[in-house]
Amino acid sequence: MRIFIIHNFYQHAGGEDFVFRKEVAELSKIHDVKTYSAQNKKGVTGLLQYFSYPFNISESRDIMREIDLFQPDIVHIHNVHYAIGPWIIRRIAQKNIPIVMTLHNFRLLCPSATLFFNGQLFTKSLQQQFPWEAVKKRVLDHSLPKTLLTAFTYWWHRKIGTWNSVDRYIVLSQFAKDLFAHSTFPVSASKFVIRPNSADVQPTNQARTADFIYIGRLSEEKGILPLLEAMAETNYTIKVYGTGPQQARVEEMQDRYPNIIYMGFQPQEQLASALSTANALIVPSVCYEGMPMTIIEAFGYSTPVLASNIGILREMVLPLYTGLSFDPYNKEDIKDVLNQWDNLENKTKDTIGTNCRMVYEKNYTVKSNLSKLLEIYDSIKH
Repeated sequence: MRIFIIHNFYQHAGGEDFVFRKEVAELSKIHDVKTYSAQNKKGVTGLLQYFSYPFNISESRDIMREIDLFQPDIVHIHNVHYAIGPWIIRRIAQKNIPIVMTLHNFRLLCPSATLFFNGQLFTKSLQQQFPWEAVKKRVLDHSLPKTLLTAFTYWWHRKIGTWNSVDRYIVLSQFAKDLFAHSTFPVSASKFVIRPNSADVQPTNQARTADFIYIGRLSEEKGILPLLEAMAETNYTIKVYGTGPQQARVEEMQDRYPNIIYMGFQPQEQLASALSTANALIVPSVCYEGMPMTIIEAFGYSTPVLASNIGILREMVLPLYTGLSFDPYNKEDIKDVLNQWDNLENKTKDTIGTNCRMVYEKNYTVKSNLSKLLEIYDSIKH
């Protein structure tokens, strides 16, 4: 099969980039794959990219030139925000080439992309034809121009039928599928299929420590500060891996509390070692996540997860089966869950760890998910 894959990189690397690269690598082992990518820029170049967002004819022309040369059976799009833009979807559809699009976030529903703003879930865009409330609140980087242009881009492409030109939308969970189905997004639910992220994780026999760990971006929507404020009132040790806008606050808390250890940015090998030996991974997000790769990797290492009871996290982390859940807005609940976990018998923790590995092997291996992807491709091939 000849597969053309399109991806727009953000200015800072993220989970979508990992998924894109991993899929390309796996598909390339057995199929003829060609990629096209663009990256969001800063300064004047970035400004021009953003103003071209709704109708990026120039970028679309470049992509179509590559598509015409390659003659693919399928085009798979991962991200078009913002250097590429949605216009390319219309151009591909004019060629009658089947299109698959993976939705890693909720940007097609709201300019925020995360349905999170100002410390709280923000879902008002879901039932609005045009997300006026999001624009008024400046939910994208607290910028009126950026929020308005993004809102206009996705609204206009609703009006001209661009989104219906996609043959299949891949979402990561039933939760995400339900959100789209019950929103004003003008595409039939029959076009949505569920296919979770995946990772290649080999189990290890390393001994576990007593430490909890956090791996991820240090930002408001990830709930890192409320978690550390709760940890500060306990004797449990947490190691924090990652960088982000709240890094300085995390470093301040490390200076004040000996049980909070900031590890900074670390290579994948060290993160894998930390995940495979941790007491448990903590995921305190206060936003609707897509599908955290860290949870999938933790499951692969038989590492239980303590996570927020929000969105897909409630789907992935089942209390006393793959971990425990807590209310991320309630410090006392976070502490109660930490105590509950600490008081479990080792035999119970081991059983939960075994369950995590079973869930990983059933749902999140690269091999099984590649088969699901090829089934999706086959279902729409002309």
